[in-house]
Amino acid sequence: MRGRVLVIDDERSMCELLEAGLKQGGFLVAARTSAAEALRVLAAEDFDAVVTDLNMPGMNGADLCERIAANRPDVPVIVITAFGSLEAATAVIRAGAYDFITKPLDIEVLALALDRAVRLRSLKEEVKRLHIAVARSERFHDLLGESPPMRDLFDLIARAAPSEASVLLIGETGTGKELAARAIHAQSRRADGPFIAINCAALPETLIESELFGHERGAFTGAVKQKEGLLLKASGGTLFLDEVGELPLGLQPKLLRALQERSLRPVGGDAEVSFDVRIVAATNSDLEEALEGGSFRKDLFFRLDVIRIEVPPLRARGNDILLLAQRFTEECAARTVKKITGISSAAGAKLLAYPWPGNVRELENAIERAVALTGYELLAVEDFPERVQSYRPSEFLAVSDDPAAMAPLAEIERRYILRVLEAVGDNKALAARILGLDRKTLYRKLEKYHTGGSRERDG
Repeated sequence: MRGRVLVIDDERSMCELLEAGLKQGGFLVAARTSAAEALRVLAAEDFDAVVTDLNMPGMNGADLCERIAANRPDVPVIVITAFGSLEAATAVIRAGAYDFITKPLDIEVLALALDRAVRLRSLKEEVKRLHIAVARSERFHDLLGESPPMRDLFDLIARAAPSEASVLLIGETGTGKELAARAIHAQSRRADGPFIAINCAALPETLIESELFGHERGAFTGAVKQKEGLLLKASGGTLFLDEVGELPLGLQPKLLRALQERSLRPVGGDAEVSFDVRIVAATNSDLEEALEGGSFRKDLFFRLDVIRIEVPPLRARGNDILLLAQRFTEECAARTVKKITGISSAAGAKLLAYPWPGNVRELENAIERAVALTGYELLAVEDFPERVQSYRPSEFLAVSDDPAAMAPLAEIERRYILRVLEAVGDNKALAARILGLDRKTLYRKLEKYHTGGSRERDG
């Protein structure tokens, strides 16, 4: 069904003609022979569009347009008139009509106009729904989502937050692990204390020890004054260790001892200093693989991995993509003082189809670009990066009844494994779990396919 349409014409034969033609075109049609009857029906039932004759006894089509525009502005009205003059067109458009069509009537032209009107109404309803959803949705300390994976995440955070246990957040880059860490802190008994974050991959090995533990004056070249470490600065609150898998191996036993003893010795210092922090760590790599390779200590891993919480990738969150896109659009439009209300339906379909390997961060950047480039109130497909516009999901099976076109089982397996890897952004640990394979088996198959199945990237 292309939409539900109310037809109004004082001639019953014309109503029957329009009803038959539009039904054949896929519309569900109701007909009335007066504007007064039409208004009563519109007050009780919902329609996607209205088609009305202009010249009718009593209330004419223009007056009916004004009444509908005042009481049901969401319903587009198309006016049929025998007078194709500019004055007639201007009058009905001013009265609130979506479009007007002149007689003699071409039912196909009317059907196309109705199709456009119904699509426009549907788009406006979706934009309105997203506005409301963004305003009322479950904002979990800046995390936004209504999908089942996000509801599961909110539930885990709510249950883990009151505990003093260490939390390990796992997930791909750009999924919002730091926002999840802040949500845990905000709901904990330490909410009034500091939340301090450090990216373990952003600092050279020579500096990260000083950042965490602090140092005494003269402890090394350049240490011109005493510095308090982040473990002490975060005392009474939460210390967030981002990219904890990049922590230098030589520093790991010192951190483990400090966490166990709740005391530390600054670099170059002689005395132990007590501290009180809760540790929330995050990684986008496979720490269990790092344990096997010897680049991460098992004792520190088990100290951090008390409560494990997985932050889902954006591609697993369904319509959350549109919800986030709407919020980012509103925020970017407000910053740039541009009148942009939302995203076109075609652009929305592209956003839902694209796999977002960079997750929420990539989506936010794409929306910022689109807002900067668009000249319209709705973001269109062409406003987004080329990779989003041109993306087509790959097919791993060819549908054919021709035995000559059918692939061997080994080839089907190869295509499917590579399709799963593409879908999860080349996260081999996640792909192995989806495929039901252990990591070594997956690596062996990838090496066989000559696709670079080395272990340099697992997250």
